[in-house]
Amino acid sequence: MSPEGATPLLKVENLQAWYAESKALHGMSFEVREGELLTLIGRNGAGKTTTLRSIMGIVRKRTGSIRFKGEELVGRRTYEIARKGIAYCPEERAIFGSLTVRENLTLPPVLQPGGMDDEALMDAFPNLRRRAGSGGTKLSGGEQQMLAIARILRTGSRFLLLDEPSEGLAPVIVKEIGELIQRLKAQGFTILLVEQNLRFARSVADRHVVVENGRVVDVLTAAQLDADMARVKSYLGV
Repeated sequence: MSPEGATPLLKVENLQAWYAESKALHGMSFEVREGELLTLIGRNGAGKTTTLRSIMGIVRKRTGSIRFKGEELVGRRTYEIARKGIAYCPEERAIFGSLTVRENLTLPPVLQPGGMDDEALMDAFPNLRRRAGSGGTKLSGGEQQMLAIARILRTGSRFLLLDEPSEGLAPVIVKEIGELIQRLKAQGFTILLVEQNLRFARSVADRHVVVENGRVVDVLTAAQLDADMARVKSYLGV
């Protein structure tokens, strides 16, 4: 992780976003340092997924500032943002059932040098190699999640936006997904993770941004979160 005080890789300031006339974000401000794993945690509907979608330009109606490597992203199209080296893995995974695992893997274009080729992906995800000829939606939930993450690693992007990767998975599979995410971090990826599962978030993240009603209400290091769980659970209503 980059040292505290280092220039952030991503800096979000006063981000506001709308779905039609409904305002979803009310001034989100936070930063992500190169090489760290930062989680956005909060209750359902707090604005976590909207934040990721806004960073990617999927939510078009937004104001404020999103700077990546010092370059402003607000006003950019999604394909332009992706070419900067940001990849998004949505909660719904977006696996194509009519395509095999191998075909799903080859869908994203290579946007940056250093992306993993098909064989490297199969080596990194042995389950996917075994299921390479299977239809995408014939996989288990955990295998679909691994396929969704593997697919974005082909692009060469080094900044990953992961939305609820543990959602709906059995504990043993959640553990595998956590180990995968930690391996990616060890390889130098920077990760912004939206997560509802507090135990999972605690196991992987360097820092936690608490979101309520479309704005940041707290930022905690991993040590601070562990030391004051009551405070965090009050935010999450658990």
